[in-house]
Amino acid sequence: MFFAQQSLCCLGIRTQLLKTVYPTMAFKHKNAKRIEGLDVNVWVEFTKVAADPSIVNLGQGLPDISPPSYVKEELAKAATVDRLNQYTRGFGHPLLVKALSQVYEKVCGRKIDPYTDILVTVGGYGSLFSAIQGLIEEGDEVIIIEPFFDCYQPMVKMAGGKPVFIPLRYKTVVGNSASSADWVLDPTELASKFNSRTKAIILNTPHNPIGKVFTKEELQVIADLCIKHDTLCISDEVYEWLVYKGNKHIKIATLPGMWERTITIGSAGKTYSVTGWKLGWSIGPPHLIKHLQVVQQNTLYTCPTPLQEALAQALWIDFKRMDDPDCYFYSLSRELEGKRNRMAQLLQEVGLKPVIPDGGYFMIVDVSALNVDLSDMEANQHYDYKFVKWMTKSKKLSAIPLTAFCGPDTKKQFEKYIRFCFIKQDSTLDAAEVILKNWNKPTS
Repeated sequence: MFFAQQSLCCLGIRTQLLKTVYPTMAFKHKNAKRIEGLDVNVWVEFTKVAADPSIVNLGQGLPDISPPSYVKEELAKAATVDRLNQYTRGFGHPLLVKALSQVYEKVCGRKIDPYTDILVTVGGYGSLFSAIQGLIEEGDEVIIIEPFFDCYQPMVKMAGGKPVFIPLRYKTVVGNSASSADWVLDPTELASKFNSRTKAIILNTPHNPIGKVFTKEELQVIADLCIKHDTLCISDEVYEWLVYKGNKHIKIATLPGMWERTITIGSAGKTYSVTGWKLGWSIGPPHLIKHLQVVQQNTLYTCPTPLQEALAQALWIDFKRMDDPDCYFYSLSRELEGKRNRMAQLLQEVGLKPVIPDGGYFMIVDVSALNVDLSDMEANQHYDYKFVKWMTKSKKLSAIPLTAFCGPDTKKQFEKYIRFCFIKQDSTLDAAEVILKNWNKPTS
């Protein structure tokens, strides 16, 4: 007992001495400069805000509808094959890249080599990361269209590039609804963003968060500038199949002179409503894809084999019926169109003016007409951040603030908008309907 007491006493003295000798010593290991200022993330913040299961979550793009049964069945089958539980080819499981090449040869009308023109990655995020890390150098300028999916800016900064922003501008229309087609780029303003330092433009069509489907004429303007200034195009097309009646998705890589300068990004999560699988792909010419492959082999190396096998089998099923309207590539958008229309009607009935998307599964809406007094909330945050936090707490309905998708100079332009996700079960939309219809009733 005596020795234990002595030991504790010595330990206490030693601790005190350390505090005395090193009272103000700063820990030298700080963050790398390439991630400086990138610690704030809207998904981390608002996933936490909406974590209460009593909250109706229309925020994050997380489908709560079931994926096709054959997709899940193929995964179950793959897991029972021993060799499919081991590593596969680092740049994409052979069966998967072959399936992708067949699908996109049909879509693009050109030969696509499964081994040199395709890279399978960890989701669309992985495709974006590989493209930006593999192609953007210190000081390169990258044009980003606002609003933009929030990871574009930090990824460009991590690569040492300089984001150059250009906003979609709203053409005012009369009525109680607007269309995503009413948001357009000014061709003259866009042209002014290109110069000798411009390395790439990041395009997103169908667009998140607005839902805009860029027309062939709009894409041609971008293509002409890319060709004129020898600029690359990183085209994020993860919502490619989710296009609604009267609209058509066109790949910018199919325009003359664009295949050789375009990386096109796709996603299994968006195609089959399996976001948890985190599988994406990049498609492009070999002289660009090889640089993305270098990034992949020195970071993630490969993606889960059973998931790639299951995705390949699902793609083969739908490839064989691409001329059939029951192909899942087309049937999901028909299902979502009804949910989109319902969401718009609910918002209009509360007196709001939603922007009806032509593609994707998000809808933005200007909430300023609700005249919510937020003066007692944090003064240093934009209106949409405060509104969503208030709505989540007071109304038990969550969304995402639109300024999370904007650069510093345009946040004021978009701060009265929030984004809802409508790829939800009817029961989830029913719960949202109850909240919206009772909006003006006092909450207990």
